[in-house]
Amino acid sequence: MTFDLITMGRVSVDVYPAQVGVPLEDVESFGRYLGGSPTNVAVAAAKYGRSAAVITRTGDDPFGRFIHKALKEYGVDDRFVTAVPGLPTPLAFCEIFPPDDFPLYFYRYPKAPDLEIRADELDLEAIREARIVWATVTGLSQEPSREATLTALGEHPGQTVIDLDYRPMLWADPTEAPHWAGLALERASVAIGNLEECEVAVGEREPRAAAQAILDRGPGLAIVKMGPDGVLAASAGEVVEVPPVKVDVVNGLGAGDAFGGAVCHGLLAGWDLRRTIEFAGAAGAIVASRIACSAAMPAAAEVAELLEERR
Repeated sequence: MTFDLITMGRVSVDVYPAQVGVPLEDVESFGRYLGGSPTNVAVAAAKYGRSAAVITRTGDDPFGRFIHKALKEYGVDDRFVTAVPGLPTPLAFCEIFPPDDFPLYFYRYPKAPDLEIRADELDLEAIREARIVWATVTGLSQEPSREATLTALGEHPGQTVIDLDYRPMLWADPTEAPHWAGLALERASVAIGNLEECEVAVGEREPRAAAQAILDRGPGLAIVKMGPDGVLAASAGEVVEVPPVKVDVVNGLGAGDAFGGAVCHGLLAGWDLRRTIEFAGAAGAIVASRIACSAAMPAAAEVAELLEERR
């Protein structure tokens, strides 16, 4: 089977509070959701009817079985999801203080199984045949995932996306991140990151300078997320700036993943750059207005309706 999208890297069970504006020590009930940025991106793409699969690893435990079950329910192929005996499936907790404070607490000890993805176990034929391959900078934080991530990006002959997804707490030495992010950029055709992530990857925080620095490293498309200022996207011959879609934010944590899945949908559809970024921004806004991440991913009609309302 040829997939529209294969994502690779982080997976978790997200345990999010049902109460908004309450610190974790006082939360009385939680919801359990499929999580992990590249996993959420695959779910988002599947909501648009795209064939999607995830390359990741879980623990050999009930939470790992939940991940397989949830992926299937969302229409994401789980054939490349394998268990690592002896390592627990990661959990991620958050606190929800709208509009812009969402502390995350990762339980990825002693080591996350998704960092045990190995290059010699990759299905390189499936990777080469996929229309888009998506990987993350977090996947570069440890071996053997680092080699596997660079291998997957290097093997794919078409569109490859590097999500500059930077979580300093997941690096033993965060000062190594710029070097490995740079190597990934050389193998990617598209790069997506917020201002902090761009600064880590290419040393630039000003949006246009960051986009140009990304393009200079090899990708043909740089997408810089500017928070409340919207999104700037640049290629060699075009720069597009799109303002944010205003919503009442409940939990901003899944918005970037919804944005990423929507970008992939636009690329697969052959849309022009502005249409792709406008659609992605609206998708992200919808998820920001909800508590969950994967469970909150919108369908295309819902995104189109929001865009029409805002015109």
